Amino acid sequence: MLMRTDPFRDLDRFTQQLLGTAAAGTWSRPNPMPMDAYRRGEEFVVCLDLPGVSPDAVDVGVERNVLTVKAERRPAETGDAEMQISERPLGVFSRQLFLGDALDADDIKADYDAGVLTLRIPVAEAAKPGKVEITTAGRRKEINA
Repeated sequence: MLMRTDPFRDLDRFTQQLLGTAAAGTWSRPNPMPMDAYRRGEEFVVCLDLPGVSPDAVDVGVERNVLTVKAERRPAETGDAEMQISERPLGVFSRQLFLGDALDADDIKADYDAGVLTLRIPVAEAAKPGKVEITTAGRRKEINA
């Protein structure tokens, strides 16, 4: 139902472990954000970690069954203090998911709490299992499809 769209994510993580986290603006593409996705009943739930990101800096959109989440973590205001260690990644984070036809992209609900963006994507009515009625001479039988 959901497809990951960034085949280079593991390579990027490995590179960051070897070389350290890049400063804001030095990477040519947005950083990925960690994600969990699972199905619960009649919906898919996607949880994205965005610690330190203000809710107004998060943008969620859907176009042609592609769900895009963008967020920006800005530098902390340090005033006249001199930064000694800066390990937290800054800049733009982005994640795209292809939504299958079995999901209802028009009724996605988003909730942001404690640095976790939770998206609830309902299963489309047309994709839910149904019953097919078979008629024979004189009697009817239902089959689960």
